[in-house]
Amino acid sequence: MPYGTLEVVLVDAKDLYDTASFLTKMDPYVIFTVKTQEKTSTVAQGEGTNPEWNENFLFTVTDDVTELRLKIMDKDTFTADDFVGEATIPLEPQLFTEGSIPPTSYNVVSKHQKYRGEITIGLNFTPDRS
Repeated sequence: MPYGTLEVVLVDAKDLYDTASFLTKMDPYVIFTVKTQEKTSTVAQGEGTNPEWNENFLFTVTDDVTELRLKIMDKDTFTADDFVGEATIPLEPQLFTEGSIPPTSYNVVSKHQKYRGEITIGLNFTPDRS
């Protein structure tokens, strides 16, 4: 596994499981985890089940990183944020040899592997030249 920087491009999500009440729309955000590193997207205020972010996040890849984990949450004001779903994206050797994987849709699932929508993520890897 090469050392370097992993850029995660968070594009959008579609058909997410709706945790909001019938009077409001979800305010989704994403928490990314690579080993012990964690990054959080902005909240897509009022964007409901089809949010768009178009945000980039950088992670340092220093050892045997094999996956990117993400959790989608619904921001709530007066109660704890609701869990919407999660996904695990394998970091295949192709990413480290070719340098990028274009934006691709991945299934979002519940803790019991029930389908909860799709999320579109692009990946770019820049090797450490030192």
